[in-house]
Amino acid sequence: MDPTQLTIHELHGQLKNHKTTSRALTRLILDRIKSVEPKIHAYTTVTPEAAMAQAEAADQWLQSGRPAHPLTGIPIALKDNLCTQGIRTTCSSKILENFIPPYNATVVRRLNEAGAVFIGKTNMDEFAMGSSTENSAFGLTANPWDVSRIPGGSSGGSAAAVAADACISALGSDTGGSIRQPAAMCGVVGLKPTYGRVSRYGLVAFASSLDQIGPIAKNVTDCALMMNAISGHDSYDSTSAEIPVPDFARALDRNLTGMRIGIPKEYFIDGMDSEVLHAVKEAIRVMEKLGAKTQDVFLPHTEYAIATYYILATAEASSNLARYDGVKYGHRAKPTKDLLEMYMKTRQDGFGPEVKRRIMLGTYALSSGYYDAYYRKAQCVRTLIKSDFDEAFKQVDLIVTPTAPTAAFKIGEKTQDPLQMYLSDIFTISVNIAGIPALSMPCGFTKAGLPIGLQIMGRPFAEETILHAAYAFEQATEWHKRKPNI
Repeated sequence: MDPTQLTIHELHGQLKNHKTTSRALTRLILDRIKSVEPKIHAYTTVTPEAAMAQAEAADQWLQSGRPAHPLTGIPIALKDNLCTQGIRTTCSSKILENFIPPYNATVVRRLNEAGAVFIGKTNMDEFAMGSSTENSAFGLTANPWDVSRIPGGSSGGSAAAVAADACISALGSDTGGSIRQPAAMCGVVGLKPTYGRVSRYGLVAFASSLDQIGPIAKNVTDCALMMNAISGHDSYDSTSAEIPVPDFARALDRNLTGMRIGIPKEYFIDGMDSEVLHAVKEAIRVMEKLGAKTQDVFLPHTEYAIATYYILATAEASSNLARYDGVKYGHRAKPTKDLLEMYMKTRQDGFGPEVKRRIMLGTYALSSGYYDAYYRKAQCVRTLIKSDFDEAFKQVDLIVTPTAPTAAFKIGEKTQDPLQMYLSDIFTISVNIAGIPALSMPCGFTKAGLPIGLQIMGRPFAEETILHAAYAFEQATEWHKRKPNI
């Protein structure tokens, strides 16, 4: 089998037993990138020299006979909003086109310590604002299953690279579904951890109370191994939780006997694609055959999630993106006659249309006279949405829903209608508002051969339970074994 198609845990065995080397594997991945990049454009930056140097160091460690981390020598891609020392971090925005951070994000440092090989930075919606990776200043990313379709967003580059075997695993970030939705569209596994489980230090902020970094992988086991590496308290992040990190890989079990799974009617709505509905209902039946007990649960404030999210997220974006003024770093407009004109022209030239739209929405929601009517009210509804989940999890261990209402849509299909685009995240947004963990994994394919995603939600810091259920379903099905033909 082509080594680029293997998983982290399969390759770890080969590397540890000296059946291959990290250098050989990294060369194969770089060759694979050259082959598929013209079709999918998953990367904004590829780093062959740095990757080969890391692979050389990994091989020396592996040959020494010392204990090796499961990620040692494994080529991994990083979403381009994670700071990488000495390697440009653009957020797929013109305003940061040539920005080179002086430090590594905590997750990057932890992967470095594990001996991972960084293969490059992946394309994304600008500043993570989008659901299709069509909002990048450096061109759109295509779906490996059908290059006329979007890969999801905003972590579309990471999901497309994993699906296309242009890396072994990747990191993404999730503010309203940006790991799970592209994972669903590309037929891979993506986990959005509990808010605070993974340090956000070095993640370029979109909406600080919603953002969370997580893995995108080829299967559930790899997702667990990535979580083992990146999780844990970080003194550099004041929102990082001081909670022990379990060995997530030890939670993987094929037996769901006694597991209580909630099915919320609010996530099975009119207008949902019939093939998605059928695949998700069939997945629930598989879980029941594995021993799980299902019951209805109610999340009555779900209908307000989209409106709540697009007030909270845009308000925080308005505040966070004020730092891009052309003074200390990033793009600066020239020539300008004074400081105010420099500020205005820098942002006019540097930000794309979707980012500008969200800054304006957020600034309006925070403005004098409207703060109470919009932002404060949205915070109150956020509490109600979280309370819905708290009540539901008193009755069940997990909640299972579709990840997205449709499979991947055509490139350009929704770019002229922002509201339709925003509805692509209708099933994922509530998770971020409540701060709980959730995973997306493949549970079927449409007649057109497009992946369909199953979403599994859990209590705060119950990633083990989610991974347990996901692994059991994965081992009972074959969906994760399919590969796109590109």
